[in-house]
Amino acid sequence: MLARLAVMLGALLWGTLAIFVKKLTYYGFTEMEIVTIRVTGAFICFIPIAIAANSKGQMQVQLRHIWYFIGTGLFSIAFFNWAYFTAMNMMSISIAVMLLYTGPAFVVVLSNLFLKERLTGKKLAAVLMTVTGCAVIALSGDNSSGNWTLLGFVIGLCSGLGYALYSIFSKLALRKYNSMTITLYTFLIASICLLPFFPFWKKTFGLPLEGWLYIVGLGLIPTVIAYLLYTTGLSKVETSTASILATVEPVAAVIIGILLFHEQLYGGQLAGASMIVSSILIISYERKTKKELFL
Repeated sequence: MLARLAVMLGALLWGTLAIFVKKLTYYGFTEMEIVTIRVTGAFICFIPIAIAANSKGQMQVQLRHIWYFIGTGLFSIAFFNWAYFTAMNMMSISIAVMLLYTGPAFVVVLSNLFLKERLTGKKLAAVLMTVTGCAVIALSGDNSSGNWTLLGFVIGLCSGLGYALYSIFSKLALRKYNSMTITLYTFLIASICLLPFFPFWKKTFGLPLEGWLYIVGLGLIPTVIAYLLYTTGLSKVETSTASILATVEPVAAVIIGILLFHEQLYGGQLAGASMIVSSILIISYERKTKKELFL
């Protein structure tokens, strides 16, 4: 029970990400600067954890495998965060988070193409349901009173693609390294590549205390603490079950958008969102069923 609660709490903290993005945007930070703040803050927080875990040299990696972490750090973490934050600022939080959650459908397709995983009927149905859900959201855009744009919609879909790429690259990396090593080097590579080009600290001079609290909070609450809670729960909960429990993230994000930022979720958007969430449940059930067959 505690493990499931940890997974849900981690997902709920991910759902609070919109608060930090909106507030830091208000203080003049661009989306890429906010991404840089997040990955750098996370890397700094993970350093002591990595030192503690390095008793047997587990944090050492071979240079020829660095492309794994370029994939997870740049092509996934940096890319999907930028796309997600941009979509969030261009449209509503509700739409942005639902488009982010097209990630599992992208995983199904990419896993079939690059990891040669079998595309079952249930997986195909989930992908089609995701596509249909996105189409419904897109078609309802004209009636959403300015919280939908075509460019924002495309960028939102890119966040789902970037989110999916982490699963692909990390699955390749897991053949050689553990999850903590992958996480550390993911944020290290992202920080090294982003810091020279997005010097967010130049905007911190004269920043009020509230702004600093949001900067620190971004690295801790929806990033490090959320990750630690989720992975702690994941160690005692099936992956399929955890992915179902994690759907509280979009629910939390939608509620935050409505209550704190006075956003509205229209009928077509709600219907499309329901299809996307349902597709996640189908994919999760598929994984659970497969695992039970081998028990």
